[in-house]
Amino acid sequence: MKKTTLFAALIAMFAFASCSSDSNQQQADATEEHDHEHHDGMAHGDNVPAAGTVVVETPAFDSVAEPMKNNLSQLLDEYITLKDAMVESDADAAKEAANTVLNSANAMPVASLEVPEQKTFAEEQVEKVRTSAAAIAATNDLGEQRNQLEDLSEAVFSLTKAFGATDQKVYYQHCPMVNNNQGAYWVSTKSEIRNPYFGSSMLKCGSNEEVIN
Repeated sequence: MKKTTLFAALIAMFAFASCSSDSNQQQADATEEHDHEHHDGMAHGDNVPAAGTVVVETPAFDSVAEPMKNNLSQLLDEYITLKDAMVESDADAAKEAANTVLNSANAMPVASLEVPEQKTFAEEQVEKVRTSAAAIAATNDLGEQRNQLEDLSEAVFSLTKAFGATDQKVYYQHCPMVNNNQGAYWVSTKSEIRNPYFGSSMLKCGSNEEVIN
């Protein structure tokens, strides 16, 4: 009788522990889902920062040689192709696009700039583009590629903004959850949020922080 009672007690304890574990897991899953929904809700679609909002400080060059502006406009388009490849979590396409960006950076006519301030600024930012693009092109690891995206994004945004390189609206977008919730930026020519750091797992997590043009 005592053995039967003990056996029943053990079964009850096991069932309780199992249910408790399942409940905790369900609560954790619900919390994670809530976090995703909360941060997805930050993507307000057509949300635009308040007028005059500045995230990236740059000079504003009024008179710029057309070859430089044209090459920078092309660089922006090539960056967008690279960023979109990361949105799709396509490491091979990102690698190919990074090589294209790197080639454009290497061909940038910085030497043609006659204004010292323009030349110095362009040299610094183009070198950042080269470094980041080369690192992305050197690997098929999507995580490593994404680790290089923010530096590349800031340099491309800075060049586009400083030299007035495009007539398109350009958005500087931010996800607060990248890098262990330290956050990271990227550039887009559309206001809709399409997160390149998480892809489909958190596609709409982010917000527009600065817009130019």
